[in-house]
Amino acid sequence: MAWQRPDGRQPHQLRPISFQQGFTRYASGSVLTKFGETHVLCTVSVTKGVPRFLEGTGKGWLTAEYRMLPSATHQRQEREFMKLSGRTQEIQRLIGRSLRAALDLEALGERTLTVDADVLQADAGTRTTAITGGFVALANAISKLLEQGVIERSPLIGQVAAVSVGLLEEEPFLDLDYTEDVAAGVDFNVVMNQNLGIIEIQGTAEEGCFSRQQLGELLNFAEKGIQQLLILQQQAIVDWKEIYQGGRG
Repeated sequence: MAWQRPDGRQPHQLRPISFQQGFTRYASGSVLTKFGETHVLCTVSVTKGVPRFLEGTGKGWLTAEYRMLPSATHQRQEREFMKLSGRTQEIQRLIGRSLRAALDLEALGERTLTVDADVLQADAGTRTTAITGGFVALANAISKLLEQGVIERSPLIGQVAAVSVGLLEEEPFLDLDYTEDVAAGVDFNVVMNQNLGIIEIQGTAEEGCFSRQQLGELLNFAEKGIQQLLILQQQAIVDWKEIYQGGRG
């Protein structure tokens, strides 16, 4: 029996996506990103200086922090303070790696961009939502830096989006919600750039294994989903053409 999606979507269909910009007042970039019932607040802050290993190089840096509010899931979770779980550390490193792929760090100068991804409500796909919305917040922060004359040219040379895919009843599905994520025999998180070049793939078989053919089907679904996300990001960023350098430098 073929898997029936709880919300009635087609296998290749994304959940409703939205980017509510300017959600908070003080961050340089602030976007409430919604992938269906997964809601992640993505903010970007700018500070002078860089980590010690970059001091004197003229290059900037981007780092990320990820947290989930205690009430983001059905059952309250304890707040993470000084000791972060392995999952949290792994996700925030993924967000940082992904978004750094979109930047010319030399054009940023010796400044640090901190992307904060705070999960307000979780229905699976929090890391892919954080990356996709984090990119929009990053673009907004860069726009503000240019407007204020802090930097002379945009460091934005790429575009980044991410989505989940999985196998349910041996068939591929795009953008899994929680019910599907739990039931999936195989699930992947895929991060790609504007050319559909792969930045990172995280995937595993929860039970058994999967074939190379199935892997190809999952990546095809991911590509189609990310193509849509790239368009939605561009539509959300008001001055996209002005700040995107497209590798021109």
